[in-house]
Amino acid sequence: MAAFRTLDDLDVKGKRVLVRADLNVPVKDGVVGDTLRIDRQAPTIRELAEKGARVIVLSHFDRPKGKVVPSMSLKPIAAPLAKAIGRPVAFGDDTASLKDGEVQLMENMRFHPGEEANDPAFAKRIAALGDIFVNDAFSAAHRAHATTEGIAHLLPSAAGRSMEQELTHLEKALGDPQRPVMAVVGGAKVSTKIALLENLVKKVETLVIGGAMANTFLAAEGIEVGRSLVERDHIETAQRVIHMATESGCAVILPVDVVVAKEFKADAHHRTVDVHGVGKDEMILDVGHKSIEEFARRLIATRTLVWNGPLGAFETRPFDHGTVAAAKLVGDATKAGDLLSVAGGGDTVAALNHAHVADDFSYVSTAGGAFLEWLEGQELPGVAALAASKGR
Repeated sequence: MAAFRTLDDLDVKGKRVLVRADLNVPVKDGVVGDTLRIDRQAPTIRELAEKGARVIVLSHFDRPKGKVVPSMSLKPIAAPLAKAIGRPVAFGDDTASLKDGEVQLMENMRFHPGEEANDPAFAKRIAALGDIFVNDAFSAAHRAHATTEGIAHLLPSAAGRSMEQELTHLEKALGDPQRPVMAVVGGAKVSTKIALLENLVKKVETLVIGGAMANTFLAAEGIEVGRSLVERDHIETAQRVIHMATESGCAVILPVDVVVAKEFKADAHHRTVDVHGVGKDEMILDVGHKSIEEFARRLIATRTLVWNGPLGAFETRPFDHGTVAAAKLVGDATKAGDLLSVAGGGDTVAALNHAHVADDFSYVSTAGGAFLEWLEGQELPGVAALAASKGR
């Protein structure tokens, strides 16, 4: 991973610092429902303000598609942000009266068509408001937008604390990891994670596949999976991934036993069977105890783990058992100092929170698409721009 500057490299007192944050949080009836992303961005904004910077916060919210949509205003975010940083936050686009140590949140950048188009003129206009650019929005770093990529070429730039932490852990996880490395990949569809799987089998010693996507891999090995969700048009894809893994010396671990039911609903009648014992009228909805035992056995020798996607239908009990059990094993190994564990992706974060182990992992990314693209081995425009920043 290319080097990048951090807040430690900046002299910000009296300077106008543009901070690209990701404040795209759930809002209903003007009330913020989940402040996790705000809390992640707060340390950078607070530190800059405490150092005497004039902090101008840039963010997007939802998808207004270049038009002003009042319901997508960032105004409701100002108060929760102020609470998170412990100081007032002004709101609006006129930053002329901003003083040292003060913070101002500008309106939704996506109200401007030049934002998503990465229009040079718009980037220049926003850059003119500041002396320094700090990007703290890793979750938007896979977008080449004016305030995620364009501005970094116009001003001396650096990574904020959240971005720095994210990049540091990602580098430790796959860039230059302590080996052996295990990747856990779950979720519903193989089709959405082809590039991810093909990249991981070249980088890790063990690839654990769970969730409904494991059904497609089981089918690829000639195993009957009843009424389970299977992507029949991607059976050859699964076979190709297995072949690539064999050539790379990566062990692909599929479930050896599964939890099945005839209907998918909470507390449905269910049973645990060998993968070869799935009835024609049954659906695979979770991994079984023997699969978790095999996971635990493999985990003992693992030193670095990357996790993306649940192992079963964790939102519906009792089909959350496999994901919860595996997550607790990872959390325990991490707390014991035996493992570096990095997880990310929307369903993954929800699953780890459900298991009450998110805080036990080394790092849990709040990024969705950016985390996935990084796992796929893609270059992220927002990160690349920081590394090439003017003023380095």
